[in-house]
Amino acid sequence: MYLKSSIMLLLFIVPLIFITIGEINHPLIILTLYLIHGLGMAGIGMSIMHDAIHGSYSKNKLINKLMASTIGLTGANKEMWRLQHNVLHHSFTNIENHDDDINAPFFLRFSPHSTSNTLHRYQHFYVWFFYCLLTLSWVTFKDFVNLQKFKKMGLIKSKKKYRKLLVNIISWKLLYYLITLILPLMLSQASNAIIIFGFLLMHFLSGILISVVFQSAHIVSGNNFPLPNEDGKMDMGNMEHQLHTTSNFSTNSKPLFWLLGGLTNQIEHHLFPHISHIHYKNIAPIIKNTAEEFNLPYHSNKSFAGAIKDHYHTLRVLGSE
Repeated sequence: MYLKSSIMLLLFIVPLIFITIGEINHPLIILTLYLIHGLGMAGIGMSIMHDAIHGSYSKNKLINKLMASTIGLTGANKEMWRLQHNVLHHSFTNIENHDDDINAPFFLRFSPHSTSNTLHRYQHFYVWFFYCLLTLSWVTFKDFVNLQKFKKMGLIKSKKKYRKLLVNIISWKLLYYLITLILPLMLSQASNAIIIFGFLLMHFLSGILISVVFQSAHIVSGNNFPLPNEDGKMDMGNMEHQLHTTSNFSTNSKPLFWLLGGLTNQIEHHLFPHISHIHYKNIAPIIKNTAEEFNLPYHSNKSFAGAIKDHYHTLRVLGSE
């Protein structure tokens, strides 16, 4: 984990240094550096802070706290991520109006229980553009939207905590834009147009990569979208629920497993989020055999491309219902 973390942080920081103060003005070199920077950004999100905010990076709470703070380098807020991902997504996976990952804007339909409209017929074509905007929207305004939403939901109860979070969000975003955009515009040898284009290209890469990794694990054929019963209770326990709503992909690919922070094994992650992702390969056969023993699903696509294709097809079905 320490080696991977060092590599991801270097992929994020070093290209930015070369872009800002290196005497480089060739457009292709600048854009290549931004793409490497984008991979580092996605790597921080999936391989460092994701484990750390779950408390699974280390047994040492201080190290977890320190590594969770790396999300600030990407312009996002760790508490907003914890509430959306750990609390809402993991607790209510694929449950309409509870899992924030499927609570989409009006032009997208991620659940068969959501209200449909004419636009949804074409969502399998245009959704990829909005996936590209994921990290850009997150570092610009989404944390502010979530702060207000989580306050109304009662997840942020103290006014003092709300003010502290607001200051923290503003501070990290100002620092992020200063380092990643303003200073390169001021100091780089490259033209402003190339810097702005490279900055956007970097976000498009990291945005679509993170989006398809998470969405291709839940919004695919075979996965369920269960609802509470009349008493507001779920009819199955949490672990059974996770098996019905989560899917793996490309579990035999060591490079993808390394690059995506073990999120090829989403089932293992959802069942045991407190375990570091480096152990998912070891526990996967036990989980699969146990699921088969109790006649429970264990969904898995053979390849990442197959998972994306499955996601595309599922979006098309959801749009045409």
